[in-house]
Order: sequence, then C-alpha cells, then structure tokens
Amino acid sequence: MAPKSAFNLEELENLVAQRFEEAQSSLANHRKNCVALCKLHTQASKVVKPGKNGKPTKLVGEDLFGDIFTDMVNRVMVVKKGSCADRVVKFVGGYVKFVNDKAVEERQKQEPNSSASAHMQEDEDTFISRFVSRLLQWLLQGFSAKNKLVRQRCVHLVSEMMSSIGEIDEETYNILRENVVERTVDKEPVIRAHAIIALSKLVGTEDPDELESGESTATELILDAMCYDSAVEVRRAALLNIPITPDSLPIILTRAKDADTITRKLIYSSVLSAKLDHPRRMTIAQREDIIKAGLGDREPAVRVAAGKMVTGWFDLVMRELEPPAEGERWTGDDGGVMRAFVKFLCLFDVVGPGEAIAVDAVLAVFTTRPGLTNVFVFSDEFWEELSPESAVLARIFVEYCHGQQNETRLEAAALPAVMAFAFRIQEAYNDLLTFLQENELLSMGDAEEENEEREEELAKMEVILSELLRIALKLDYMDELGRRKIFQVVKEMLAHPQLPPGLIDRCLDVLCEILLSEKELIRIVVEIIIELRDEDGAEVAFDDENDASRSDISSFRKEKSLRRAKEAHEMTAEERRQADLTDLRCLTLCIGMLERVNGTFEDNSTLEGVLSDLIVPAVKRKELALREKGLVSLGLCCLIAKNMALNSFQLFLSQVQSAPEELKVKMLQVVFDLLVMYDHEFLGRSEEVSHQIITFILQTLESEDSDLVQSVICVGVCKLLLSGQITDPRVLVSLLITYISPTTFENQDLRQCLAYFFPVYCYSSPENQKRMQSIFIKVFDLAVKVHEQLDDDQEMISLAQFGLLLVDWMDPNKLVKLPNVGYSNNANAHDELAVEILLALYDSDRDDMIRKELCQLLTHLQLSPKGMDPRTMIKLSILLEHLQTQYPLDDPALDKTFDKFKERFDKAYASQVEAISPATVLKDTEYRKLYEFIGLEVPDVEVPESEPEPEQEKEPEDEEELVQEVENKPMEDAEEEVEESSTPPPVTPLMQKRNLPEESPATSPEVQKVSVDPDEAIGSDEDSDVVRASPAVIVSPMKKGTKRAPPTPSKQTPASPVRKKRGASTRK
Repeated sequence: MAPKSAFNLEELENLVAQRFEEAQSSLANHRKNCVALCKLHTQASKVVKPGKNGKPTKLVGEDLFGDIFTDMVNRVMVVKKGSCADRVVKFVGGYVKFVNDKAVEERQKQEPNSSASAHMQEDEDTFISRFVSRLLQWLLQGFSAKNKLVRQRCVHLVSEMMSSIGEIDEETYNILRENVVERTVDKEPVIRAHAIIALSKLVGTEDPDELESGESTATELILDAMCYDSAVEVRRAALLNIPITPDSLPIILTRAKDADTITRKLIYSSVLSAKLDHPRRMTIAQREDIIKAGLGDREPAVRVAAGKMVTGWFDLVMRELEPPAEGERWTGDDGGVMRAFVKFLCLFDVVGPGEAIAVDAVLAVFTTRPGLTNVFVFSDEFWEELSPESAVLARIFVEYCHGQQNETRLEAAALPAVMAFAFRIQEAYNDLLTFLQENELLSMGDAEEENEEREEELAKMEVILSELLRIALKLDYMDELGRRKIFQVVKEMLAHPQLPPGLIDRCLDVLCEILLSEKELIRIVVEIIIELRDEDGAEVAFDDENDASRSDISSFRKEKSLRRAKEAHEMTAEERRQADLTDLRCLTLCIGMLERVNGTFEDNSTLEGVLSDLIVPAVKRKELALREKGLVSLGLCCLIAKNMALNSFQLFLSQVQSAPEELKVKMLQVVFDLLVMYDHEFLGRSEEVSHQIITFILQTLESEDSDLVQSVICVGVCKLLLSGQITDPRVLVSLLITYISPTTFENQDLRQCLAYFFPVYCYSSPENQKRMQSIFIKVFDLAVKVHEQLDDDQEMISLAQFGLLLVDWMDPNKLVKLPNVGYSNNANAHDELAVEILLALYDSDRDDMIRKELCQLLTHLQLSPKGMDPRTMIKLSILLEHLQTQYPLDDPALDKTFDKFKERFDKAYASQVEAISPATVLKDTEYRKLYEFIGLEVPDVEVPESEPEPEQEKEPEDEEELVQEVENKPMEDAEEEVEESSTPPPVTPLMQKRNLPEESPATSPEVQKVSVDPDEAIGSDEDSDVVRASPAVIVSPMKKGTKRAPPTPSKQTPASPVRKKRGASTRK
C-alpha cells in the first residue's frame, strides 16, 4: 500500500494556476511567485508511487506538476502580442533560472569546497533537471508550427531559458542548436530576433572543429544578421547580444552607419559604453571613425549618445591618471583635469588627420561637462612643456571660450600677453629651424628607421607651431608693440625658403588679422616673393614695421624686381632645379594670398607684376607641378578680373580635356567657379553659348572614368541648377541616369550629392517640378534600357522604386512655402504627369511589364483638389474613358488599380467635365489630335445655332471661352488670370540670395570670341585650340572598363507617346 502524502495533488492545478494568474498582472511579484511555485514543485516531486514487479518508481507528483506547468504555458501560445503573455514568458524564464540557482546553492551547502561551476557541470539526474529537459523538448516541438504566434512564443521562451538552462546532454544540445539556427531565417522578423538572442547564448559553447564543412558558427550567423537582415528589430537584437571580440568588433562598428536611428544610438549607449572596457581595445583609426560618425550624425539623439560615450572615455582616462610628482603639477590644475585632457587627446592622432576628430571629442566633453573649463589656467610651465596634444588643447579652449563669448573665463585662464606670445611663437619657430638644419645634415647615410623618427618629430613641431599661430588669431591686438612683434615674426617665417608648406596658410591668416587692408597683405606677400626669387638677396630690404607708406611702390618697380637676373637657358641644372623649387614656393604663397583677396584685380595694380612674371610663365611650363599651381593662380585671378576670365575660359576647358586626374579636378573647380561668378557673361549670354558649355560638361561627365572627377562635375552642375543658371532639361536627364547607373554604385560621394540635390531642387520651386515632369517619360525609358543591359554582377534600383522616387520629388504637397512668393493654383506637376503616364499606356510598343509599372504609379499621384487646368482635366477625362476599350490592361490587379484612379478622378471632376460643351472641346485642334492618337475618330457633334462657327485661326479665343465656361467667370477675370500666369516664375531661395548685377550687352564681350594668344595671355600653342562643342546629346549611363557600351541616343530610343499613333510601329 502506497504511503500517504501530506501534499494533496488534487489542489496542485489550482495552486499553480494561481501563481500564473498573479505573474501575468505585474513583473514586481515574479520573485515571490517563483518562491511559492518552487515550494509546490518540491512538494509535488516527493509524491511517488513505488513500482511493482521490479518496475521503476513512478514520479506521480513530478509528472503531474510538469503536465500542469506546460498546460499553463500552452494557454499563452496563441495569445497575440500583449503585456500579459509577455509577462508569462518572463515568468517562465525567471522560474527556470530560480530553480537552477536554488539547486546549485543546495549542492554548495552539501559540498562547500566545490565551486558553483563544478556543480553546474555535474551530471546528476534531479527533478529540476528532468523538468527543464522536458519543458525544453516540449517547446522545441513548436519551432516548426504553422501558426506564427506559436513559433514566436516557443522561440521567445527558449531564448529566456537559455542563460540558465544548465547542463544538457550532447544530443539535446545539437537538436536545440539546429532548431534555433533554422528559426534565424524565419519569415517573421520577431521570430528571427528571438532566435538571434537564443543563438547568442550558444556563443562560446560550440567547437568550430566539430562543425560540418561549410557550416557557419553562431558568431558568424549573428554578425550576418546584424549587417544584412532587412528588419530593424533583428539587427538591434544581434547588435545588443553579440559579444565583443577582436573579430567581431570591426563589424560591430559598421552599425554606426546603420539606416535606423535607434540602432545607431544603441551602438554608443548600450554596446560601446557598456561592453567595451577601454577605448584602447580599438585601434586609433577605429576610435576616430566611430567618433566622427557619432558626433557628426544628423540625428541629435545619436550625437548626444556619442557625446556621453566620449565623456565616459575621459572619465576612464582621468581615473587612470597617476598623481604628478612634486614640481610637475601645473598651476591651477589641482584636480589633474588639464593633464587628463592631454592624455585623452593621446587616444587620437592629433599630428595626422585625426586632429579635427580630436577637437570634436574635446568639445563634446566641454558640452557635457561645462564646469571642467573653470579649472584651466595656462602657467609658464605649461608653455615650456608644450606637446602636440597640449598645444591642441590650448587652442580648443581659446576657440571654445570665444565661441561662447566668455571673456571672463579667458582672462581667468591667464593667457600670455601679445608680446609674450610672440616670443613663444619665435621660440617654437627657432626650434623648428634648428631641427631642420640638423635633419639636413644627419639625413645622409642614416638608416630608414631613424629618418622616420626624425620626420615624426618634425611633424610634431609643425603641429605645435601651427596651433600657436591659430591661437594668435584670437588674441587682442590693442597692444601695438605686440602686434608689430607678431607681424615681424610671421613675416620672417613666410620669407624663409624652408618653412613647411602646411604653415603658410596659418601665417597668412595671422597677417590678414593684424594688417589694415588687403593692399597691405598683397604688398607684403609680393615683397616676400621678390626676396625668394632674388639670387643675391640684397636688392630688397624689409621694413620690420607695418608701415603703410610702402604701399605706394610703383607696379614698374615690382615687375622689375620679380624678373630673375638669369634666363632659364643661362642656368646650370642645379640652378634650374633650385629656381623651380623657389617658383613652387612663390606660387603657393600667391595662391594663399589670392584666396584671401576680395577686391578687384584693377584695384590692386601690384598683382600685375605677379601675373606677368610668375603666373603666366608657370602656366606655360611643361612640368605638371608648376603648371598646376600656375593654372590655379590664374583661376583665382580670374575671379577678381572679369576680362581675364573671359579671355582665359577657353584655356581652362582645354585643360579639362587633356589634363591628368589631379589637374583635371582643379580645372573643373575653376570652370564652375567662373560659371557661378560670371553667369551673365557665360550661361546667360546667349542660348548658343550656354548650349555649347552644357554639352561640353555633359560629355565630360559621360566619358569620364574617375570617380573623383565625376563627383566634382555633379557638385558643380547641382550648384548651377539650384541657382537657376541652368534650365536645360538635358542636364536633369544626365544627372538622373548617372544617379541610378550601376557604374556609379561605389561612387558614394556622387550618390550622396545627388541624393541630397534632387529633393532640394524639386521641393524649392513648382517650376523645377514641372521641369522634372517634362522629362519623366524620357528618363523612365532610358532607365528601362539600362535595366535591360545589366550585367550579372551589377545592381540597380528597380523601375518601380525609381518611378516612385520621381513621383515623390514632384509631389506638390512637399513644396517649400517661401515668404512673399505666391504659387498659382495650376502649379501641380502631378496633373500633367498623369496625362504623360496615360499617354504612355496607350503606346502599343511598350512591354506589358513596363505598362504595369507605369499604371501602378497612378495611385501615388496627388491631383489638384481644386483649380485644375481645364485643358489638362479634359485630356485626363478622354484618356481615362477610352483606355480599357482601346488598349486594355489585361490584368485584374492593374484593372483594379486603374479603376480606383478613375473613380477618384470622376468623383473630383465629373461635374466640371460635364459642364463643358462637347462642341467647345471638339473644335479645338489639340483635342482632335488627341483623339487621333488614341485611335478614335473625332465624334460628330452638332454645333448649336446660337453658337457661331469658330474660325480655325482663333484658337486662343476658343481657349478663353473654354476657361470661361468651366469657371463661370466674366471674360475680364479670365484675362487677368492669363496675365498672372504669364508673369516670370518665382525664383528659388538661392536665386534670391545671389543679387548679381545686371549687365548691358554692350559691355560684355561674346564668349565665342574668346581666344588665347600665347604672346598676350597665358597659354602655350596647344592651349589656344578651340574646344568644339558637339551636338546636343542625351547623356546615357556611364560604363567603365571593358564593359559593353551603354545605351546612347544614337540607338533606337522609344519615341515620345504623343508622336505615335496607336498600333503604329516606330521600329525601322
């Protein structure tokens, strides 16, 4: 007879159900219910039934508890997404963790000398291990269920149990892994996300050697989902649960450029801040890339998260900072904040390209902790121990305080006076010269490693001096003696032939700040150029003081001084080499000076000698370095001299055709600068000249293989389009095909530029949308041909997506409402676009798939809610009425789409169409041609006797009668509307800001007459060749390398639908 138990199994179901009922109401009581449920589980496991005839003991209570528990869990399997079911899932996972932890504690009490991990690995069969194994096997059965809710709950429950599942046998592990991996490719994103979480718990437990050949590890599967899964929640789950290892870290950092804002935020707030113990686990390049992406993100939330992460790095560095020794402490830095910032800057490459990123990182810390700047005090010890990092820190602090207009903080920081700071610059400059002299003597015969060390040391000294010069820009120059001292030091630096080129711009910036006028700057630079080119160095003496009397030096004196005593053929080879190096230095100075001049060339006669004796000879040189700098200098001169620009424009175009990539980029930038600067003289002069220039630019874009050159051309053309200087539809066609061309897939600069340009261009003006609408069919047909010629390894946007992009850009509801600019009611590009699409649907030569794509675009059009142009409204009515009878779509889905659009049109405009007299419509020649195009005879309608027979030559009056009949307004009102519609279109925001002067035709020479005479201007014989503009072409997609040629207009391009009759073939 079985022993009686004090525990009543009949009440077990109600007791377990009560625990689950309380658990689904709140997460706060889960711990209490886990304790109560564990007691029930323990009591039930003690109820057993001895076996008879040698059979094993029956675990009656344990089996009953398992049945009741799975029954409770089974009830939430089909519950849709809700808080109650999610709480039950959390409760089940929490209970499994609780009972496993309790089992480990009991074993530790029995064997206190053994570790917890040893207890977890013991292969002991207990009621808890049997319960977990049974529950897991039961849940795995639901992984393949047809109901997506069941699959979701099962995978979610397993993912909650994985971290505390305990030790399981190898067979169960393999089954578990196989099922979880299978669910990572489930069609439901939520299920894939839970499967990724469950799979992340298996990372580190698998042996790659035991996997089959070609089978991916758990880490590889998670990383693949993190990068390539289309669902945001799956990528987030993978990102939050993947462990950071040297192999996974580079891939994790790529999520800083994820398309989802929250995912980009999580990389900073929940991954790098929480899981990465120290930023030095990343390389310098990785640290710079992640901070550049975070602090430069377009979303404020991401920038804030990145700023907090950077501040956390600073706190970590500050905790690691060792207390300074006696005598090494900087005054005012008792907390070690300034030294911590210096060490923090060591995380970045401030000597190289990472200097700008390091500045952003420090500014992020200043923004997050503004109180840190209160401890900055720059003592003499600080300036005596300058390093690249400390110099950058001082410059950041000074610029930050100036930006915040915190003069009090600057005074409290005890910056040196102007005179004292001049001596600091002088000291750093002297150290640089001394090092350069020593380096020149020691560089001969030394090992390569020693040369690299000296080059690195030289770069550090350049950074220190550069930062001091940048600080000098923010000083108060009320002290005249200090200003003169700064002027003397900077002028001596510019005059030294061995001054590193990177410091020239810094010195010129300081001169611009302390000199009184541009003429003074030009005078000083020309004097320096004269001294550099003078062999003896004694003809010109410098005036140490900034004396304005020197500005009266005649241009004859300057021209004479710029000429060398010896001609090139009289020099030795070494003398010519040294002269070329000197000319390069002088041209660099000249470029820096011209970039800072805003006056006209005529107002600065000193520049004439520089042009004739330095720039023009450099342009005529065959050496690329000299020629490039000479052409850039000439281009800068043209920006301040209109006549010189007109005479030199042809030279720049010829250089674009024949120059190498680096020089071609410079020349294209010069060309576009001149087109923007002198729009009336070039693009606005005549249609013929504008057509030739645009054709030249488009041909260069089509034939160019360099990504950089393509990007420069696109940026320049976009500027001209936005400013309204170019309105040629060919340019839009070329840019659109370039944007979607598979050959520009990897040219991210070009793609990013055009992705920003098209929405801005279209949303800024209804005229721009109408212009885009006029080329829709042409661009769509070209896109179809490009799509047909795709190679197997090429990718391209689908035609449906491309069509939706164009429709979205022409959406009238997204137009920017500019102040003081009124838009007419008929400024709706979608109305005319609907006509163009319907005409294309009547085209019998179009493929059914293309007609399907076009038809689906109709539902995305936003027709004018009121005030549609009557002529457009009548065209739509005629085309919609006869499409299904003349050229049916033969597709139920398309028929439904078309009928939906037709019903929307009839509901909005049926009454207005009915109000129009058929006789008024049919007597119009345009509508007769429309009937002929769609393959119908013009209906015979009797004209009422009251209406006189209209004359054919009075079509404009017929149109007025049509407008009057539709809108039921007097003729005078209709005439006023016609007059309003004839006013010039509203200008774009960029055109409003240009405010360029009008010019009279008599004062502007013809561009066609521009030529380059080698004796008078600037080029060699080859430069004077005239660039012959080829006929206008439609730019086709660019193909590179040996790939087959792209479609060009010379091939069979589908004609416009309005030029073909239905059923008539255009093929020859």
